[in-house]
Parts: sequence; C-alpha cells; structure tokens
Amino acid sequence: QLQLVESGGGLVQPGGSLRLSCAASGFTLDYYAIGWFRQAPGKEREGVSCISRSGISTNYADSVKGRFTISRDDAKNTVYLQMNSLKPEDTAVYYCNVFLGGVSIWGQGTQVTVSS
Repeated sequence: QLQLVESGGGLVQPGGSLRLSCAASGFTLDYYAIGWFRQAPGKEREGVSCISRSGISTNYADSVKGRFTISRDDAKNTVYLQMNSLKPEDTAVYYCNVFLGGVSIWGQGTQVTVSS
C-alpha cells in the first residue's frame, strides 16, 4: 500500500521550533519531488515548501521563508520540515504530498499549534 505518514507536530510557544517528518511506505521517495502543505481552520490548504528529487532545489512560501527548511533523507525514505521561529499564524494541520504515477498521495496530517 502506497502511504505517507506525517509526525512531529504538537503544541509549541511562539518563537519555538518543531521538526516534522514525512515517512513513505510502499514506494521509495527518491524518485519523486515532495511537497509540504498546511490547512488552518476555516482556510484553504496552501503550499508551504517543496523539494526536488535530487534535493538540490527547494521552494518556500513567502510566509515561511527564512524560518522553515525542507530536507530529505532517501536512506530513511523520509522528508523533513524544520520549522523555527514559529508564529501563531503557523497553526495548522500539516500534510506531505507526492504525485505518484498520476495519483496524488496525501498523508493523514499532523497538527501544529503555536500558542502561549
């Protein structure tokens, strides 16, 4: 079964950090670009960051540039999102995504809450 599983979310104070993980099963991630998305309550899902197959090329939403870093460890079949200097507006469910064989695969999401 082709599956993505996110983890690492939680409750953190403003200015804090979290590292999200996206682990793949049923396929190897190293053939694909991977994206992180998030959805806040009452808002549409938005793109946060993506990383190329090689890991050389990365992109970030303007709202997270300089604070978030995407990376991949193909040996562990996992992609990470390091989130620093977190703000209350970063509160959302975070999802990873891969477009695989014409099918868009999503994980179940991990909740990130930034609050004092």
